Amino acid sequence: MDDYEFSTDPARLDPALVHHWLSTDAYWALGRTREKQDAAIAGSLNFGVYERASGAQVGYARVVTDRATFAWLCDVYVARAARGRGLGTALARAVRDHLAPYGLRRIMLCTQDAHGVYERVGFAPLAAPERWMSLGLQ
Repeated sequence: MDDYEFSTDPARLDPALVHHWLSTDAYWALGRTREKQDAAIAGSLNFGVYERASGAQVGYARVVTDRATFAWLCDVYVARAARGRGLGTALARAVRDHLAPYGLRRIMLCTQDAHGVYERVGFAPLAAPERWMSLGLQ
């Protein structure tokens, strides 16, 4: 991972690129509007992954959190050209480590197909899924 840098500096994010990735290539965000994505970025703790040599952004993750008890990890994306190098796992690890000092009770996420990526950094299926509920509005 020496060739990559992880940052929460909002000034480094490329919101247009993040929107393009998610709205065209992420099953959970297909068709998301730029306005909706910009609002999500503004209300979240954002992580960018950057090539050290070029400075180009090659990954993104977003965390919705109160920084006290709970966090929701979402919109994790690695550019297709940068996949297969362990960046997804490294990004999840960077998020976990960044949040550790807050002493959160729980960090949640939802994935259709990347369970192994998150298991490598300690995520596990819900111990009591029957306790959890959701309200799907769209």
